[in-house]
Amino acid sequence: MTLDHHTTRRIFMGAAAAASAMRVQGANERVNVAIVGLGGRGSNHLSIYSKLPEAKVVALCDVNQAAREKSQATLLKNTGEKAKEFEDMRQVFADPTVDAVSIAVPNHWHALAAIWAMKAGKDVYGEKPACYNIYEGQKMVQVAADTKRMLQIGSQHRSNPFKMRAIAAIQSGLIGKVYQSKGLCYKRRQSIGHKPDIATPPGINWDLFLGPAPLRAFNELRFRYNWHWFWDTGNGDIGNQGVHELGIARWAMGDPQWPTAVNAHGGKFAYDDDQETPNTLTANFDFPGRELTFEVRGLLTGAEGAVPRGRRPMAPGAAQPTEATAPKNAAPLNIMVGNLFYGTEGWAAMSDEGFQAFKGESNELIMEEKAERGLDPTGLHMQNFLASVKSRNAKDLHDEINIAYLSASMCHLANISFRVGRKLTLQAGPKFLNDPEANKLLTRDYRKPYVV
Repeated sequence: MTLDHHTTRRIFMGAAAAASAMRVQGANERVNVAIVGLGGRGSNHLSIYSKLPEAKVVALCDVNQAAREKSQATLLKNTGEKAKEFEDMRQVFADPTVDAVSIAVPNHWHALAAIWAMKAGKDVYGEKPACYNIYEGQKMVQVAADTKRMLQIGSQHRSNPFKMRAIAAIQSGLIGKVYQSKGLCYKRRQSIGHKPDIATPPGINWDLFLGPAPLRAFNELRFRYNWHWFWDTGNGDIGNQGVHELGIARWAMGDPQWPTAVNAHGGKFAYDDDQETPNTLTANFDFPGRELTFEVRGLLTGAEGAVPRGRRPMAPGAAQPTEATAPKNAAPLNIMVGNLFYGTEGWAAMSDEGFQAFKGESNELIMEEKAERGLDPTGLHMQNFLASVKSRNAKDLHDEINIAYLSASMCHLANISFRVGRKLTLQAGPKFLNDPEANKLLTRDYRKPYVV
């Protein structure tokens, strides 16, 4: 059912009282976790948490009844137990048996879900990007500080051992002073085509799915996965895959604060379909004495630098196959997702497969790291979150909100520049200098009662 504003307030008042008496986690005690959002990424959350000895999945929440039923079957298979089921996340947050929530809803829900959860006394693991817009990220930072809740964002590269070693080396001067940090999101995307609006299918609460977004008729393209490509609910591929590599680009630079200017250009090329966000985008961010560059390319492309090829083709909305699930002898496409770093003494490249650094005019290989086989960075990232839930120390988090919201904000800055069609100069705040049209896109008009 959908809850009105007054019911929501009563739930949170009760939840706050329950939270004040929440049990203290013992060193060997499991954290009771609720998973909110049970689509592709949420299914991954369920698979991992249900196998971690530090966690117990006690609640499952999704607006789609079929997703809840599928997740219950998975949980039963993995643990021999079932969890409570909820359609409305506010009921999850009111449940005193829930210690922490793991949120894998669409981007336009990330901030509000996390804020509601923290105000109800829950610790939060939230998927990337941290927020749908810059205003929401600032509110998340404020609420996390006020409630003293742990808030980890799902940028699992920050818990990947070889990437941690590589970034530490770059920050220590491996290739000299970094003057350009570059992110690549060359992930092949097929056209989504056209589909008409239809009646909402049985078992789906479309009002709850839309939440803060404008009320629209149900459309299949705006639902499973392809919501990424509509401005109401998503941020394009720069805010989907790209936020990982953009976060790594900032990480190598020492996680700087706001750039002084942003300039993004591109478009939706080659396809005639219903997608709104660009499939080709180039963004440049100015920092004093250095720059950050980011490229999105969803169409056919060639190689760049030492970032390897090797990701395989997928249908619109389908999960990226792994080495284990990909067809044998499947030829990799020209798809590259990774980073390039250019310094005064050399350069380096990073992807999920490994890291290489080269120095001097001779291009001498000075450091090489390979990804550890069988290692799951998402599982390590979730374990880091659960450890912080027990320690109550936000500094233990590998990607706490103060870092993650700035990485997400870089995506939003690029999208704003693209949408208004010009280079933008930033002021403190952040705000754009003499540009009311751009400043309006720092936030959104919220649909009541789903207001950040």
